[in-house]
Amino acid sequence: MRAHFFSLIFLVTLLPSGVKAGHSRPVGALAGPRATTAHGVVEGTAESSGIRSFKGVPYAQPPVGALRWREPQPPKSWTGVRQAKAFGPRAMQLPEYADMVFRAAGTSEDCLYLNVWTPAKSARERLPVLVYFYGGGFRTGDGSEPRYDGEQMARQGIVAVTVNYRLGVFGFLAHPELTRESPHHSSGNYGLLDQAAALRWVRQNIAAFGGDPARVTIAGESAGSISVSLQLASPLNEGLVAGAIGESGAAFASFLAPVPLAKAEAAGEGFASGVGAPSVAALRALPAERLLAAAGPGRHFPSTIDGYFLPQSPAVIYAAGQQARVPLLAGWNSEEMNYKTLLGSEPPTVAGYENAVRRAYGPAAEEVLEAYLATSAAAVVTAATDLAGDRFMGYSTWKWLELHRQTAGQPVYRYLFARARPELVASGQQTPGPRGAVHSAEIEYALGNLPLNKAYAWTPEDYQVSKTMQAYFVNFIKTGNPNGAGLLAWPALEKTSPVPVLRLDVRPVVEPEPHRNRYLLLDKLQTP
Repeated sequence: MRAHFFSLIFLVTLLPSGVKAGHSRPVGALAGPRATTAHGVVEGTAESSGIRSFKGVPYAQPPVGALRWREPQPPKSWTGVRQAKAFGPRAMQLPEYADMVFRAAGTSEDCLYLNVWTPAKSARERLPVLVYFYGGGFRTGDGSEPRYDGEQMARQGIVAVTVNYRLGVFGFLAHPELTRESPHHSSGNYGLLDQAAALRWVRQNIAAFGGDPARVTIAGESAGSISVSLQLASPLNEGLVAGAIGESGAAFASFLAPVPLAKAEAAGEGFASGVGAPSVAALRALPAERLLAAAGPGRHFPSTIDGYFLPQSPAVIYAAGQQARVPLLAGWNSEEMNYKTLLGSEPPTVAGYENAVRRAYGPAAEEVLEAYLATSAAAVVTAATDLAGDRFMGYSTWKWLELHRQTAGQPVYRYLFARARPELVASGQQTPGPRGAVHSAEIEYALGNLPLNKAYAWTPEDYQVSKTMQAYFVNFIKTGNPNGAGLLAWPALEKTSPVPVLRLDVRPVVEPEPHRNRYLLLDKLQTP
């Protein structure tokens, strides 16, 4: 039986007449590569590069009707051959970010699909696996976005997987009635439970695509990186993860950090009241479009410390060494947030900067002003940019790295991505662009997907940065160590010694951790 489930069939034949299945291809059409999963046979596409792709593979039942706001359920088996040549629908969401480009056809609650790119010619190859979670603030995003495309990683000898998961009100609504009906007495976290279900699917099925279920690295950016930090903390994933990569974000003192279940339940009750739903049954009876509109753009439904997926706060779990003890590679970008988000209406002067910091930090403002010093107008933009970025994603990622290196007993690697994007192809901009690498700018570099982003005039230097960064990531996915031939040696963080940081730019350098005092201060202040 095991041999049947994990056989990989890459044939170009005709589908025999009489074979019927949902999403089957027309009789007489040429077949693509096939893989036999635990739930049925899927047929994908043979790319011109030689990579085989399988798109829109279900890893759970559609979370609709009575399954709305329930744990993801295993997919139902099918007979015949299921077509896996097009991305499944993206999760319900509103357009919020101009840089998001989707290849999926529309949104739907029926969104629990994943995509696989594999270079394997047979199931016996047992290649390392990358499972990537997209970013978007847990409100937007999709596994079909070109920047997450897995073909280039597959060309490096890796089976790459992107995962759709529920977002916003559909993925994170908590409510006392949902808690009562749950066998685990929990609610919320449905999007995170989707990710965990996808990891179980990978453990059960990835060998059918030539992957090694014992060599799975999870990765993500922004909300995806926060997801990685939470998946490592969850006891539901014991033994499922061999390594982790985090790009700009973690679930520590972040505005996206989990909250106590009772707080999330109260927010959920308020939302239900606002849409005129006196019960969960009434909520489930509402059309998805109405719920999405009622939530509106920008509204955040937090993840929860629910006692099931997340038994305690991430900080407590990591401090106790109860997270998955696996190698970790993580870092953030040099301009995670623009200085204007800190200054607001204040001018970029010393006085304006000091006013903004005093409003944000009250009695602790003088300590912050000393750590992020700006004694001239020229220094204000730099200091305010650094502080805004650390408040946004820098500090939380730093805290993750610090806790993991203290308690995991595994190698930990820290980077700072500093390559600013080139000019837009047709910008028409009259104002200066970013001074450094903005939030999410590193994704295409890390995954080798610069050519898929047509908005920027990429230069040979950009491709060199991408080649270097992707090589570090590939080595880490394969071995748990980013180092390899032709690369600058990247030291791991020791438990007590000074922290080395790999600064990724045209000429990468390893330098001692700058500004450690800043993060120690933010840690003391528990700055969100």
